[in-house]
Amino acid sequence: MKNVTAIIPAYNEEQAIGKVLECLKKVDSIGKIIVVSDGSTDKTVDIAKVYDVDVIELSKNIGKGGAIKVGVNECETEIILFLDADLVGLKEEHVVGLIQPVIDNEVDMTIGIFKKGRRVTDLAQKVAPCLSGQRVIRKSIIDRMPNIDVTRYGVEVALTKYVNKFNIKVKEVYLEDMTHITKEEKLGILRGVKARLKMYWDIVKIFSSFNIRK
Repeated sequence: MKNVTAIIPAYNEEQAIGKVLECLKKVDSIGKIIVVSDGSTDKTVDIAKVYDVDVIELSKNIGKGGAIKVGVNECETEIILFLDADLVGLKEEHVVGLIQPVIDNEVDMTIGIFKKGRRVTDLAQKVAPCLSGQRVIRKSIIDRMPNIDVTRYGVEVALTKYVNKFNIKVKEVYLEDMTHITKEEKLGILRGVKARLKMYWDIVKIFSSFNIRK
């Protein structure tokens, strides 16, 4: 039964998004794939359209949290898969491994953790699994979260803080032989480091200020 919607926020991800979508199209439980182009200026949109998925083109960059919220607003299923568009080595078994525990009502959210991919990305997720963008979650949980659209790169931290506060059942799922393209690889060292520092600043702000109400 196709009871899962996949949402892919993407900002200038022409290098990898095609392979990600090619994999998702093979997963039986995914009924709809939504790519939210967050003000992309490269070929991200053109590549996504080749795969016959729903593409939402935002005219300007509003941040990852905002792009995710736009996608969620178009979602009609209770189970949502979030994946980053820059993944390398994504396979069907990775996707099924993330989805199945939620379909089976074992948990309400899964978090994908890279393993045996590349040292730099494995270490980052081992140290801070709350930053992983690979997740499956129930839409009803997302709908209850306040201000997710303003979290930008801190959206994963906001999700983690929310489920921890309300004792929502979560499972970490290892994604073996997977990694992603780093910002430095996409943009070059100087621009990549600048983008990474901006991402960390968004995350720090969410750690310190994101207000979760009962």
